[in-house]
Amino acid sequence: MAPRVEAAEAEVESQAPSPLERLQAALAGDMERVNGLIRARMASKHAPRIPEVTAHLVEAGGKRLRPLLTLAAARLCGYEGEHHLRLAATVEFIHTATLLHDDVVDESARRRGRPTANLLWDNKSSVLVGDYLFARAFQLMVETGTLRVLDILANASAVIAEGEVLQLTAASNLGTDEATYRQVVRGKTAALFAAAAEVGGVIAGAGAAEVAALATYGDALGIAFQIADDLLDYGGVSANLGKNIGDDFRERKMTLPVIRALAEASPVERQFWARVIGRGEQREGDLEQALALMGRHGSLASTLETARAEAARAREALGALPPGEMRDLLDELADFVVARVA
Repeated sequence: MAPRVEAAEAEVESQAPSPLERLQAALAGDMERVNGLIRARMASKHAPRIPEVTAHLVEAGGKRLRPLLTLAAARLCGYEGEHHLRLAATVEFIHTATLLHDDVVDESARRRGRPTANLLWDNKSSVLVGDYLFARAFQLMVETGTLRVLDILANASAVIAEGEVLQLTAASNLGTDEATYRQVVRGKTAALFAAAAEVGGVIAGAGAAEVAALATYGDALGIAFQIADDLLDYGGVSANLGKNIGDDFRERKMTLPVIRALAEASPVERQFWARVIGRGEQREGDLEQALALMGRHGSLASTLETARAEAARAREALGALPPGEMRDLLDELADFVVARVA
């Protein structure tokens, strides 16, 4: 997962609080307790490098969107216990572990505006600390005493790993189609979004229909979020070249805007994509040429419409859940994750 995915959680600048800010405010008490639990469980009696590396990433910020989904789902379903806190911390540990591993795989140098752990320490430390956090996550799951929760989060962890491997094979492959792209997106983002929301309902004892609705909401929200993030890498629909854009282009990633531009490409245009993405022979002005081709074939606009459709699917899923403030906030959040690129 690229570092930009984390940075993309920043809210749209506005006078009024964003839906994400209002969700954070509504769950501030629970989130403070989750953060305390995270700090306690990332400690290590025998290996001080573990909390050093973990704190570097965990304390760097981030919007904690995934654990917020768990807390929101539990509250939406009327939960009054304590296990949702453990599950929210579990989700954040899984996410942080994948970031540590991803930065090694991607050879990244920046994460959340700071040097990556693998750059400050080394690849071995990043991989092993990531493994430690996965182990801590499973300890927290077990403490809930709910086998269904363990099943959901274990499956999500497997899908995340599978998605990362699939992304390796799809990268720079001009034959990558939309079905493969969606599978990658489900692995790198949507699987954990879906699991985070689903386990909140499960721990609250919600009915099967409500739990399924939460899983659908998380899945659609995650897909919308990732598609919007991929679109943002090309400046959004306006393709504003004044922004820091083009990381995916330079890394030769087959994201949806490229896949759709390639599907409509002329033979000459295909030669361009084969050079810059397939072979990685990029020159001055190639990003601007790529943006021009995307504009010519409407791939940026159609990508935005696909993100909006996923946001609408997320909102529709909420109809099976109890009405109230929390459902309203989740409803607004679905549109918010896409609005940042419009």
